Amino acid sequence: MARPEMPLRGLYAITPDTPDGTRLLADVEAALRGGCRILQYRDKLSDKAEQVARARALRRLTAAFDATLLINDDLALACLIGADGVHLGGEDGCLAAARAILGPERILGASCYADLANAGPALAGGADYIAFGAVYPSPTKPQAPRATVDLLREAKSGFAAPLCAIGGITLDNAPPLMAAGVDLLAVITDLFSAPDIAARAAQYQHLFERA
Repeated sequence: MARPEMPLRGLYAITPDTPDGTRLLADVEAALRGGCRILQYRDKLSDKAEQVARARALRRLTAAFDATLLINDDLALACLIGADGVHLGGEDGCLAAARAILGPERILGASCYADLANAGPALAGGADYIAFGAVYPSPTKPQAPRATVDLLREAKSGFAAPLCAIGGITLDNAPPLMAAGVDLLAVITDLFSAPDIAARAAQYQHLFERA
């Protein structure tokens, strides 16, 4: 259901929680300059007004780079600012209802956590891609159950939809995920904490070019 001109493959940058909106935009711009073309706005700290302001700024920035912008867990915000889609967790609303609101052109992602049984219902509900994690210990969600490389391989062989891996991913531990057939590497810390964000984004994109 995703637009064909926006392939769901490559580095999937997820914004870190930060009180500094100016720094956030600068860091995202660096990631986009490095070749990242898929961004998820995730914000668990800001109030609603600040989230709207940041989301609108990110919409303008991603549009300038012809990049895809998805909103984490907030369908209303995605619709309000004209995002390319939304990513929903298991407790963030009905996928089928979100698909009906988004229409066929915008992107809907679904968290399947560490349970392959979640994938079929997610796709039946209209998800364009399925995300599994945490694949490695994650500083963002340290208590998250682990989604193994074997689970990713099974998901890749069992479902045609793009496969996203998330949780503790770094350049060093990404190769086994690529070998398992992952289409999207969702990264927060290893990207936005890098001394050169643009260079780090380019390194991730090179993984997909070599695959």
